Amino acid sequence: MIAWTIFLVSATMAAYVLAGYPALLWIWKRMAARPIARRDGYTPTVSAVIPVYNGERFLQDKLASLLALDYPREKLEIIVISDGSTDRTAEIARAFAASGVRLLELPRGGKCAGLNAGIAVATGEILLLTDARQVIEPNGLKQLMANFADPAVGAASGQLKIRRGETKEEADIGLYWRFETWIRDSLSAIDSMFGATGPFYALRRELAVTVPADTLLDDMYLPLAAFRRGYRLVVDLRAVAWDYPTSLETEMNRKVRTLAGNYQLLVRYPWLLGWGNRMWVHFMSYKFGRLLLPFLLAVMLGSALALEGPARLWLAGLQLGGYALALADPWLPNGFPLKRVSSLARTFLSMMVAAVRGLKVFFVPARSLWKVTGSTPT
Repeated sequence: MIAWTIFLVSATMAAYVLAGYPALLWIWKRMAARPIARRDGYTPTVSAVIPVYNGERFLQDKLASLLALDYPREKLEIIVISDGSTDRTAEIARAFAASGVRLLELPRGGKCAGLNAGIAVATGEILLLTDARQVIEPNGLKQLMANFADPAVGAASGQLKIRRGETKEEADIGLYWRFETWIRDSLSAIDSMFGATGPFYALRRELAVTVPADTLLDDMYLPLAAFRRGYRLVVDLRAVAWDYPTSLETEMNRKVRTLAGNYQLLVRYPWLLGWGNRMWVHFMSYKFGRLLLPFLLAVMLGSALALEGPARLWLAGLQLGGYALALADPWLPNGFPLKRVSSLARTFLSMMVAAVRGLKVFFVPARSLWKVTGSTPT
């Protein structure tokens, strides 16, 4: 009886995180959406801050995309921060000096140190915080800025689209990201996201705070400081930047850092867990629930194995079978009937493993979890 109770409780909680909360969010968005008072044509001064470490593969295309934006050039400041780069990053940035691109060269100190340095010298009303890899569509900045006509908006994220991948696992990562985009858009419609889309978002400069150098999720730390002051963190799907597909291994490294950063944020922003968080239900269901999920699955499996009779065979076997299918995926050829299911199972299992691996943030230096993204332009 105890094993059954534990199994049912853990299974119900896991089902809520995976399916129940998304269904609730779908209903909530339709019943309690809060429109943003956008104003097309709103063009405040903007400082684009781009911290880069060995970004020679991407930087030229990124700067060209910024200079091609449909935005008043006199209102756009571009600052490249080379974080101890050892490749041609600084050389490429200097080649754009005649176009007004400013270069700060710093000793290697990590992304957050670069952000702090760039923000300190920025002069625009709005900070555009963006990475070197992603190319912004010409109307992307104009669409993003329209949201700041609403004084309640503290930060606004664009939509990050992933170029079509060549492999099944790259396609599954893209599918996962589309689901994440839907959740963020729904939260934004209700009130606020829990952070921002790191490679492409904007923040009122007056709301920027100093980010501790070892912070893993600057794109949550900065916006959430504004959120706590009562501002909204929104996403605008009309403002688009394009990224390159990544392998499951690369995505795993990124996810480990992301989930480790969530653990880190719970320590640095404990108010997120309290009733002072006006989006408490959503935070506990989404962010905190994602952290709990692998442990709920482990409890489900353990309690299922403790059952007697056919129930143990079916319930434990179903879960173990899913894991076995995920582990077999790398060896299944494309076109194999089970490949579509096994690939999704592998992606899901990888995310669960990443949540457990993220706990190492409490035992190793946080910056050791940063990995350089390995995809290249095609």
